[in-house]
Amino acid sequence: MIDTIFPIRQFKHLTTPFYYYDLEVLRATIDAVKQQVDGKPFRVHYALKANANPKLLKIIKDKGFGADCVSGGEVQAALDAGITADKIVFAGVGKADWEINLGIDQGIFCFNVESLPELEIIHELATPKNKTAKVALRINPDVQAKTHAYITTGLEENKFGINLSELDEVLQKVKVLRNIDLIGIHVHIGSQITDMSAYADMCGKINELQLYFENKGFKLKHINVGGGLGVNYEQPDAHLIPDFESYFRVFREKLNLRPGQIVHFELGRSIVAQCGSLISKVLYIKKGSTRQYVILDAGMTELIRPALYQAYHHIQNLSSGLPAQTYDVVGPICESTDVFATDYRLPETKRGDLIAIRSAGAYGETMASRYNLRNLPDSYTSDEVRGVEFYPNKKRPSRSF
Repeated sequence: MIDTIFPIRQFKHLTTPFYYYDLEVLRATIDAVKQQVDGKPFRVHYALKANANPKLLKIIKDKGFGADCVSGGEVQAALDAGITADKIVFAGVGKADWEINLGIDQGIFCFNVESLPELEIIHELATPKNKTAKVALRINPDVQAKTHAYITTGLEENKFGINLSELDEVLQKVKVLRNIDLIGIHVHIGSQITDMSAYADMCGKINELQLYFENKGFKLKHINVGGGLGVNYEQPDAHLIPDFESYFRVFREKLNLRPGQIVHFELGRSIVAQCGSLISKVLYIKKGSTRQYVILDAGMTELIRPALYQAYHHIQNLSSGLPAQTYDVVGPICESTDVFATDYRLPETKRGDLIAIRSAGAYGETMASRYNLRNLPDSYTSDEVRGVEFYPNKKRPSRSF
């Protein structure tokens, strides 16, 4: 059994707030994925938008995963981490010319194309280079992901992807674009999905799309089903490894694959969320007339998910074993939305206690900002903490914009 163990003694020497990554949990999570995909026509592209920390990317690359990127910066980060271009897929509704050129010049595996104008621009940029850009059409299957509205992406009318009603026009254009190679389709319906029936519904739509493309004379070599598998934010210790077995079983049983077809997955949150925690220190305990507040030195600048999505994160006091009290746990940012939790039960808490906000490895550090001109948080891994002596007066340099 894998457990997250916090080296509190070493934490006391580090300047908070910072991100802490348990690499044993990360490696075990990746191994659980590999157990499900090895020996099958499945390929995993890690979604960098979840977390692009180079320390994590190196491990993910060493385990053989590719990269799912949504910006030129992410494509470059993947390349810098040693992920080869032939394992990189590039999505995003607003790819700039320089980003497309980067992908073409590097020879990435595939552009996930989200509109007819984008398809035309990729062809326009590839033609003078005498190169052929491989593309998959990102199609909205009109499947309800059964998740938060802000992270649902596969409905018929959405800024992402190509609507089913537009497909005829797009395929007519594909036939005349000589520097475009249509190799597959891409479907992504949302994020933090825990109801496997949503994926089963998506597979049914993909099976219908396969027949549609074949009737139009296109043989698809690749089916990209996106990602979106959720994690357990309420009980991270009991569910450190997501249910990859059930997830991959859906695609094994529900997709009608043709001989030689390869299925591509773009997993992000489910790989890195549980290995990461935001470590913060209590600045003040403020008592109001009816409530009491734990005021941390971390806020929405370090972890924006609670403010942006009203998302829940499990919170632990690493320093106290006293009986529990009820608190509102808040940050120092000059915004009323800078709240991690309300009416939250914690052991009696005092100034200087160390607090861990769990399941923060995905969409935490990568979404950090310098609002209020705050420093960006540092990050440490379990390997570093075990192997390096930290000193209490070591100061972190200020980060530039």
